[in-house]
Amino acid sequence: MPSDLLTLAPGSTAFPDEPAPPRRHRFAFWRSPPDQPGWARPALLAVAALAALLYTWNIVGSDLSPYYSVAARSMSESWKAFLFTAFDPSSTITLDKIGGFLWPQALSARLFGFHDWALTLPQCVEGVVTVLVLYRLVRRWQGAAAGLVAAGLLALTPLAASMFGHAILDCSVTMCLVLAADQGQKAVLTGRLNPLLLCGVWIGLGFQAKMMQAWLVVPALAVAYLVAAPHGLRRRVGHLLTAGGVLLAVSLSWVALMTFTPEDSRPYADGSTNNSAFAMVFGYNGFNRFHEGLVPGAVSAPSGGGGTGAAADGTDTGTSAGAEATGGAGAGADTGAAEGAAAGGTAQDTSQGADGGTARDGGGASAPASASQPPQGGSAALAVLPGSEGWGKLLGPRFATQIGWLYPLALIALVLGLVRHRGAARTDRRRAGYLMWGLWLVTAALVLSAMSIPHTAYAALLAPPLAALSGAGAVALWRVHRAARGGPWAWILPVAILAQEVWTIRTAAPYADFAPWLVPLVLVASVAACAAFVYTALPHPSGRRLARRVTALGLVSGCVAVIAAPAVWSLSVLDERYAGSPFDAYAGPPFKVPGGSGPGGKGMRTSKNGVLGGVTSTTSQGPDVLAELSPDQEKLIDHVQQNNRGAAYAFSTNSWQTASRYIYNRALPVLPLGGFLGEANVVTLAEYQDLIRAGDLRFALVGTHAGSMSGAGGGQASEPPPDSAVARIDRWVKSACAEVDPASYGVTAPSGKDAEGNTETLYDCASAVR
Repeated sequence: MPSDLLTLAPGSTAFPDEPAPPRRHRFAFWRSPPDQPGWARPALLAVAALAALLYTWNIVGSDLSPYYSVAARSMSESWKAFLFTAFDPSSTITLDKIGGFLWPQALSARLFGFHDWALTLPQCVEGVVTVLVLYRLVRRWQGAAAGLVAAGLLALTPLAASMFGHAILDCSVTMCLVLAADQGQKAVLTGRLNPLLLCGVWIGLGFQAKMMQAWLVVPALAVAYLVAAPHGLRRRVGHLLTAGGVLLAVSLSWVALMTFTPEDSRPYADGSTNNSAFAMVFGYNGFNRFHEGLVPGAVSAPSGGGGTGAAADGTDTGTSAGAEATGGAGAGADTGAAEGAAAGGTAQDTSQGADGGTARDGGGASAPASASQPPQGGSAALAVLPGSEGWGKLLGPRFATQIGWLYPLALIALVLGLVRHRGAARTDRRRAGYLMWGLWLVTAALVLSAMSIPHTAYAALLAPPLAALSGAGAVALWRVHRAARGGPWAWILPVAILAQEVWTIRTAAPYADFAPWLVPLVLVASVAACAAFVYTALPHPSGRRLARRVTALGLVSGCVAVIAAPAVWSLSVLDERYAGSPFDAYAGPPFKVPGGSGPGGKGMRTSKNGVLGGVTSTTSQGPDVLAELSPDQEKLIDHVQQNNRGAAYAFSTNSWQTASRYIYNRALPVLPLGGFLGEANVVTLAEYQDLIRAGDLRFALVGTHAGSMSGAGGGQASEPPPDSAVARIDRWVKSACAEVDPASYGVTAPSGKDAEGNTETLYDCASAVR
């Protein structure tokens, strides 16, 4: 049987042939181009509309993650903060990672104003772009029908449905990598250098979004070009080296900007002890996650949590700081989920309470203090997220329902495609496509399996290859079955459906209370499809009309069997309870935690659907750092502004949490000390005193908290080491500066502890130095 029966030639269709449509008007976007079937463009627009619906349905109440949203506010207020991805409007300190993923959010906030939906909108657009580009990729490789199936499967991937509806950094890198694959495929087909250079540019832009994770696709794209591109070997290698240079140049552009800009003209590089962007990216967020000290100058992340991989002693610490060692988002104690407790609510609360309030409505919203520094002696009581470790984690309940519904179909398609095309010409585009998507899938799966994953959103890296291989495989298996006419190849399709049925039922069975009709539906549809395709696999010298009807029944039943479960999980995001949260992407019901109490398990923070949102404190209630300023805090600001005498900074704070509410609500030029973990030497004590002496700083706002924020809630896993800059400044402020009486600015209540133990104390340091 000819191998080309397994695939679609570009521009062909698995459905009844129709003549190519006439050339369309350039503005008639709903009409298919001449090289595509007439039904292709309308169907693609329908898929894109479905994706847009899923991603934007909850956009108004999508909520925000505290640490990143404060930085986005700063970047929307200052172009310098925008360029350097600074945490504060004065560009004193950067995020603890490259913040390129916030550039679209900051631009959107400048354009539409600073709202939840304005920060979420760019991710929705990125999701729709990803779906459309994947269609183009697969259509160019396997035809319009396969492209549509792949685009639809990506849109109905539960993880994507939740992720692209929130301000999550994985959205940007996912889009960039699909765009890189699009240009890489074009380079393979044409042998031209320009598309390969653009491929490197897109990977480099992905690096700005999530650092080393963007490099995980490089082996797949490089091997595909080296094996299948036209031209001689020397020229192919030369093209790859040139594109690699572009990739490195774009990837390291922000690091170079930070490195070659004088330190007094740029923000401090958080995540480093020596103000080094290189140490922050490749140490704190990189190789030091495997062995401490490989890159000198990086801040050490606290032990515990849900991190990236091997620690210095060779064990898995579970810390998620610097998850970029394997492509993660990491930062300190995991900057995404880690800030969960800082958004308000107890460690066991959901980010949307039982009364429907968002994270900013609960927790510390009633407290006059906005943020905290952990008490002395606090320990990093971080918990490892169930289902985040072990080589089989991607097969477990935490990830299988979000990304793994199509595992059997994708693997069958990959193996079958490689086997059938093993004898094809070197430049065969179909084999090149299987190489690219297969290597992408295998590389990403191995890395994710080897690391501890604090966020399900990390697994979004698997979504494009799974959708592409499944889309191509579904259409190819259908074509093979029709062409085999009772031969042995006709049995592959029913076997594939049977394997898919077993896996789907195994994955969905524990959630019978969520959709009790789903497993019976999949079972009936699978049995009907298998029976129909077994019937059509047998030779039928007569009764062709009946065979065609049975085939149609099998096709419909097979589609239902494959798509039903991921569609149910994805469509559940239309109900806000199952939409996930900005701390993590998770659609559908929570997975069961062995030995835990309730969906989140004891001591774990959960998202709106009760799913574990990451690593959080096992003690204490966190302050709500994004709540509106209280009347007392407004009076404090008025007092500072009236007495600041033109100082560059409104006041300093001893943690990012204390600064957050003032930056988020008023974009105040605050001097946040300590960085995400409280260990960054933003300024020394002598430099701090010089700022006061020069009139650039007068006030210091010292925040404390009754319970340990445990890294997860507040970034700072415990009080900074006594010899750290922020600890020395704290001690000096308390001993040398004058505490401001709250009554002097109209606050009748003392500035002591509130009901939850949070405090904010204002100090006047004007007379503390001479």
